[in-house]
Amino acid sequence: MLWDRHDLDRYERWLSSGPGSYALIQECHLLEWLTAAWPRRGRTLLEIGCGPGFFLDFFHRAGFDVTGLDKSPIMIEASRHRLGEQAECNLGDAHHLPYDTDQFDYVALLTLLEFVDDPLRVLQEAARVARRGVLVGYVNRFSLYRLAAKNHPLLGKAHWFTPWSMRSLTRSAVGYVPVHGASVLPGPPWTWRDGCPLWRLGRLVLHVPLGAYCAFTVDLTTEPPLTPLPARAFAQPTKSF
Repeated sequence: MLWDRHDLDRYERWLSSGPGSYALIQECHLLEWLTAAWPRRGRTLLEIGCGPGFFLDFFHRAGFDVTGLDKSPIMIEASRHRLGEQAECNLGDAHHLPYDTDQFDYVALLTLLEFVDDPLRVLQEAARVARRGVLVGYVNRFSLYRLAAKNHPLLGKAHWFTPWSMRSLTRSAVGYVPVHGASVLPGPPWTWRDGCPLWRLGRLVLHVPLGAYCAFTVDLTTEPPLTPLPARAFAQPTKSF
């Protein structure tokens, strides 16, 4: 799926809205929690399907040396504008990455597998170019958000994964390696705002089946983390899935 200028404008309007900005903050909290033990300084991270660079900017601020790749020239233009000299942004196809094996320490795929032709191939390519680990984020078919988004112009056309189908896909791609996941945003979109009686629940990091946005890390090495960072105080324990 090749995003155009209209898609970019719609995406940026959503992220500037109340629910959109709230969701982005909670998603970044989840990603920070899951990658808390990953060393940062001098470590490289590739985001495949970087879009306009919102998460790429998050990873850069977290301390990684970041590279972004996207199939859409419009998205790469927006990402380069957002990050400037802070990131290298390349045009490319997620199914056939233009990088060497083990070229990056980490690779992130965030809400990308829902929109590609061959999710298994994309995940295999991500694992090929990652030396230490892979981070995957996806929207949960088994969530209240699925009902609200079924008529969405983009998400309505996406292939929504359940945690169980994502687990099967991951094992097909990389085998039985350590995988740890969690989720955020358990309520419907109208609860995604401060001041809502359920706002504390929306800020919690929960077990995988409960939230609209799920993410997990795949450990590709047995090397211990060199500079582990403490998880945020609001986070709850996760479990392998």
